[in-house]
Amino acid sequence: MSESPRVDRRKYLRHAFAVVTVIIAVAVGCYSYLELYRPEPIETHTQTPIIESITPKEAYTLIQNNKGNPNFVILDVRTPAEFADEHIENAVNLDFYSENFRDDLNKLDKSNTYIVYCRTGSRSGKSLEIMKELGFREVYNISGGIVGWKAEGLPTTK
Repeated sequence: MSESPRVDRRKYLRHAFAVVTVIIAVAVGCYSYLELYRPEPIETHTQTPIIESITPKEAYTLIQNNKGNPNFVILDVRTPAEFADEHIENAVNLDFYSENFRDDLNKLDKSNTYIVYCRTGSRSGKSLEIMKELGFREVYNISGGIVGWKAEGLPTTK
């Protein structure tokens, strides 16, 4: 005697249900395994920026340690007249009071390391914040500016 079509359908549904259950169990197991053993993402140039003030002596040491480094820039943000009077050797001048100051900063290579100074640290402190906003990677402000630099007996040039 042969089974009725209704019995065949029930067998088929039980078999299909069992197969689907196994597939779901395997998928959940794989997902759980991957979540548990997922490797940490590789850090790619997402270094936390270093934007801070340092003492004149720390700045001098940093400058000495980077002599000849083309990716190290000393940035004087005083007026051209102040810069001409005296400045730190090898400094580049960008006038904080220029209407193009922010645009001029934005043209600089943000991956370089910068030491920024002005007369007393006020303009360079503000420059530090602008550079942070613009996405610079490493910028140091000389606390006390060139006045603090000279008070420590550190050299300047004309």
